[in-house]
Amino acid sequence: MERGSFGTKIGVVLATAGSAVGLGNIWRFPYITGEDGGAAFIVVYLVAVAVLGIPGMVAEFVVGRHGAANAPRAYSLVGGKAWSIVGYMGVLTSVIILGFYSVVAGWCVQYLFASLLGQLNGDAAYVKNYFQQFSTDPIKPLLWTIVFIILTHLVVVRGVRRGIEKVSNVLMPVLFVLLLLIVVASCMLPDAGKGVVFLFKPDFSKVTHSVMFDALGQAFFSLSLGTACLCTYASYFSRQTNLLKSAGQIAAIDTIIAILAGLMIFPAALSVGINPDSGPSLIFITLPNVFQQAFPPVLGYFVGVLFYVLLALAALTSTISQHEIGTAMFFEQMHISRRKGALIETVLAIAIGILCSLSCGAVDLEIAGMSVLSFCDFLTSNILLPLGSFFTCILVGWMAPQKLVRDEVTNWGTTSRALYKVWLLLVRYVSPVSIALVFLHQLNII
Repeated sequence: MERGSFGTKIGVVLATAGSAVGLGNIWRFPYITGEDGGAAFIVVYLVAVAVLGIPGMVAEFVVGRHGAANAPRAYSLVGGKAWSIVGYMGVLTSVIILGFYSVVAGWCVQYLFASLLGQLNGDAAYVKNYFQQFSTDPIKPLLWTIVFIILTHLVVVRGVRRGIEKVSNVLMPVLFVLLLLIVVASCMLPDAGKGVVFLFKPDFSKVTHSVMFDALGQAFFSLSLGTACLCTYASYFSRQTNLLKSAGQIAAIDTIIAILAGLMIFPAALSVGINPDSGPSLIFITLPNVFQQAFPPVLGYFVGVLFYVLLALAALTSTISQHEIGTAMFFEQMHISRRKGALIETVLAIAIGILCSLSCGAVDLEIAGMSVLSFCDFLTSNILLPLGSFFTCILVGWMAPQKLVRDEVTNWGTTSRALYKVWLLLVRYVSPVSIALVFLHQLNII
């Protein structure tokens, strides 16, 4: 069975960066930064990306490129048949994420249309009531969830080069331009300097154990570690792709977009005296009100529309990568066409998405005392992702043949051996310990 592959080096970077760039950068990063002290958190986060993010990415790249197959088969080819369990766990994780993530992505599309129609104009109570009414509606969120998953399906079914790479080469530059436009508008507001200072002048007295764990967790989740996404995309890399360099470039793009998101939100919010640390409600309740207060009416209208276009595009780049993990596994393992494999993934994601959407208030659906959406988020973020990444580091750092690992990381001796030794030290010791600490912290054990 002929497999796809990326056609260009820029396609490799943009597509894989697109898998990492999403609502975690534009929504989660700013509100965690707001809660954890601004610039001091960012400094810790940058260290976390270096010691946990990049080594973990390269470890998954090694498995994917060497295996040149879907995640379960790639893990079995590197470590033996038993290790395919890690790949299957990644496939399970990805379809669950695709299902509940598409619910939130659907909310973003609804808000895009609401912004276009001027339906978000009103005080904070009005915007809060609008979100509550919409999210608990049994029909509208459900329809947007299904639409978003189908849109993702239409990209993935076209294959790696004609679908994923081609769309990523368009979406990522557009996303970056939209982000810059809103950043410029935000930074030109009166008293916007307060937001810039908050973002770039660190006060290290605010660094606590909780801040350090949050930074490790954000680096972990922002870079899509543990979903088998990086492994799947790496299976389409050519032998000439420099894994260390590509991981560094992808991490840099991901971090730059996250910091730009902070520059988009903090100056606008602080210019009207609102601290954007309101957690999950930030993009659906707090920011619509910020845009109304901070900008003149016409400019506020355009900024609001651009913001929700930006969110929808960021969500799409992530859902594409999550969809591809299961699609690759189904059509290769079951020896069926890519179209049929993608259809299986889409049907499963829609089923999960329907349950997650209805559990937000339309129907009383709970698992372990949580809504289905919250449970899916907890299960993947707190358990499956850390486990997948931890076992990948153990496999690549300790269990796989070291010649195989060394050849992949150094591109068969054409890149620095010194960098390889540093990377191996990190992936053997620092990354697993960091992941274990994040795992225990997320479960409130430490």
